[in-house]
Amino acid sequence: DEQDKMKIRHKLQSEYGCLPVFLTQKEMDDYYYGFCNNTLWPLFHYFTNKTDFNEETWEVYRKVNEKFFHVLDSMMEDSDQVWVHDYQLMLLPAMIRAKYPEARIGFFLHIPFPSNEIFRLLIWREEILEGLLGADLIGFHTYDYVRHFLSSTRRLMGLDNHLNTLHYGERQI
Repeated sequence: DEQDKMKIRHKLQSEYGCLPVFLTQKEMDDYYYGFCNNTLWPLFHYFTNKTDFNEETWEVYRKVNEKFFHVLDSMMEDSDQVWVHDYQLMLLPAMIRAKYPEARIGFFLHIPFPSNEIFRLLIWREEILEGLLGADLIGFHTYDYVRHFLSSTRRLMGLDNHLNTLHYGERQI
């Protein structure tokens, strides 16, 4: 309830310097248990037969990324440095970049980035790539995952890379 939210918000801010992002149960069901865990996680781990492509959960995923952005926006300044972590927030870097073009944004993916042949199965592949390309630095666990990402940006968006660096608009990633 609202009283619990106020207590949580106060404790997080006063003790940890953090802000919460409150999600409804429906948002958790569609965003986290739905799109994140039934679409992205299985697809990125090559379980194509267990991947669910659902327009409704995609829309909630997009809206929850916007919700995270709005909380961040309430405290962000133009030249802040921001780290975004994992597949639950792959749209967030581009949202930050759109409003804060001078921000320094890093993103780290804690799961595999699949080969282009697998990634291209994702209906919303361009939106995911554009979201990630809002970052200045994108990190992956292995060189193979870097190679897969670069292959996807080349084949799906026509972006060339030189020494693992992409030129996207006026920026270098």
